[in-house]
Amino acid sequence: MTKEQKRLSHIKKRYRQETTFRIMSVSAIILASAFLIFFLVDISRTGYTALYQTEIQTEVTYSEKTIKFTHLAVPKELNRLVSRGYTRLIPREVEANPELMGQTVERWIIADDEVDQYIKGKPNRLKDKQIEIIDRLKDENKIRKAFNTGFFTRGDSKLPEIAGIFSAAIGSLYVLFLTMLFSVPIGIMTAVYLEEFAPDNWFTRVIEVNINNLAAIPSILFGLLGLAIFINFFGVPRSSALAGGLTLALMTLPVIIISTRVALSSVPDSIRQGAQGVGASPWQVVWHHILPLSLPGILTGFIIGIARAMGETAPLLIIGMLAYIPEAPGSITDAATVLPAQIYTWSSTSLRAYTERTALGIMVLLSVLLMLNAAAVIIRNKFERKW
Repeated sequence: MTKEQKRLSHIKKRYRQETTFRIMSVSAIILASAFLIFFLVDISRTGYTALYQTEIQTEVTYSEKTIKFTHLAVPKELNRLVSRGYTRLIPREVEANPELMGQTVERWIIADDEVDQYIKGKPNRLKDKQIEIIDRLKDENKIRKAFNTGFFTRGDSKLPEIAGIFSAAIGSLYVLFLTMLFSVPIGIMTAVYLEEFAPDNWFTRVIEVNINNLAAIPSILFGLLGLAIFINFFGVPRSSALAGGLTLALMTLPVIIISTRVALSSVPDSIRQGAQGVGASPWQVVWHHILPLSLPGILTGFIIGIARAMGETAPLLIIGMLAYIPEAPGSITDAATVLPAQIYTWSSTSLRAYTERTALGIMVLLSVLLMLNAAAVIIRNKFERKW
């Protein structure tokens, strides 16, 4: 074989390798997209049914007897078909509206979770006699599926038909606010010092290496750190939003510091030199020139850090935020839970009705995370500067 033939053979081999690499790359993208689409379709198919809740139209009697024995407030044949959660509210309704005493009112009442599963065509544990009653009520148009507003306005419950995400959502807001309050100022100031003022010596290099390492360690270790420092040492109330916010602030600090340093380093040195040439002090250079120009990158890193904190569960489980919280917390020191922990709790229960609520909770959480990441992309594309 001549040299020219060897050269042509080598070129053909390189082209074949390039073609193989392209096929493998495209296949990997298609496979990853297929898994993502399958996941989203499966979650949506399972969760959208939780947007609707079965209700039964029946007569509710308000009397001294039904206040004492709330299960007698509805007809006997419907006693096990309507939600116990509603009948337990009979005394509160009478207390709020005393005129109801002695009256029999026709109302739409939330059905039991097993009835709801039957109406939605899902497996249930109803008896044949109960199914006959439900079918008769359907023929009489006394059963309907209404939009499940309670999923968004009520807290957690041991009864799946009245369980909601409101208390977990409020807890998440508290935790995220505290996370931002503690991590953003400290993270930005640390990044500014390390990038603009700190001397290049072994001490600062050790700090930089440790910050990079902290950004990569498992998040559950931050939960152990929060438990040891904030709860055991400083006495912060366990399961509170304050403990959760401080713990997640530790976790997001490395991300904010690294992203802020990258944004600061992307500003050309000519801007620093120009400002110093007209007599600006080092701090004036940073405050009036470097920070405004690097703000889009800082905001992008901040949003990504907050999105990561919002989706975390492991560190919060360690500090006790995997708790049954039926009412929304009134302050940052009250016992609270967050949406990921609420979803985890529902997914671990055996009742079938929690499955669709788990999926709907995941859809809500994914929607918020996608909006946060979309905001980060929009901010970056809108304000990014090309040097």
